[in-house]
Amino acid sequence: MAGMMTNLDTLEAEAIHIMREVAASFENPCMFYSIGKDSTVMLHLARKAFWPAPVPFTLLHIDTTWEFAEMGRFRDALVEKHGLKLEVWINRKALDGGVHPIESGSVVYNDQMKTQALKQALAHHQFDAALGGARRDEEMSRAKERIFSIRNEHQHWDPKNQRPELWNIYNTKIDKGQSVRVFPLSNWTELDIWLYILREKIDIVPLYYSAKRLSWVDQSSGTILALDDDRMLPHLTEQERDTLAERQIRFRTLGCYPQTGAVASEATSAHQIVLEMMAARTSEREGRLLDKDQASSMERKKREGYF
Repeated sequence: MAGMMTNLDTLEAEAIHIMREVAASFENPCMFYSIGKDSTVMLHLARKAFWPAPVPFTLLHIDTTWEFAEMGRFRDALVEKHGLKLEVWINRKALDGGVHPIESGSVVYNDQMKTQALKQALAHHQFDAALGGARRDEEMSRAKERIFSIRNEHQHWDPKNQRPELWNIYNTKIDKGQSVRVFPLSNWTELDIWLYILREKIDIVPLYYSAKRLSWVDQSSGTILALDDDRMLPHLTEQERDTLAERQIRFRTLGCYPQTGAVASEATSAHQIVLEMMAARTSEREGRLLDKDQASSMERKKREGYF
């Protein structure tokens, strides 16, 4: 029937409505930009929502200094292309103190270089709202969270004390010291994201597409990890060094390269990835080693202020 909205049209309209609510309701909002596919889709939606005006949100990137080099190049080119305002934040005290993804252990590293860095950035810039690209289908604790998710004065989240959300009516009031995290892609799935990338012809980091990449197999988890630079070589065991080889791989999710597992794949286009997704039976975050470093790991991190 002519004029009927598709599922993607409905999701797009909801996300644009949420972004306009944020722009209208908060004094100093920002948008988390992790450089991944979800935050790049979110940025595309923001450009649509406010066109022809510029995006009214500062992009905030928390840089751990261990992300794939290709991600940084993509971010800088995108910012220049669209004339975006970007703030990059690094937890300099932790970095100068030698916090390291292997030597410090993943719990300390992720807390200092991600959670604490984010809290520092939000406090420094006094952002009262922050848009994020998290989706409910990614992980159990994310499925619990409201679209407008309140944080207290310490940036903490209490999953047992959340506001009701009825239909598309959102409560944007916050008390002094509080802030809100807003997730306009909450109701999207990984397949929705890829269908939208395909439909809208959105440029994303080429790491999501299959290519021959030098990689090794993590001894403890069996995860394929790409060797992005020489910093990891001294930390590989003899058995892991023996697994170093060129593999045809891609990434379903992106982050710090020592913690981001790859998948064997031949998919070199969005269309091929959509076909691959239709047969997938595992979460894209199966390859994120940081999700497994503690019991109830993601919920614990989110309670403490993580993305």
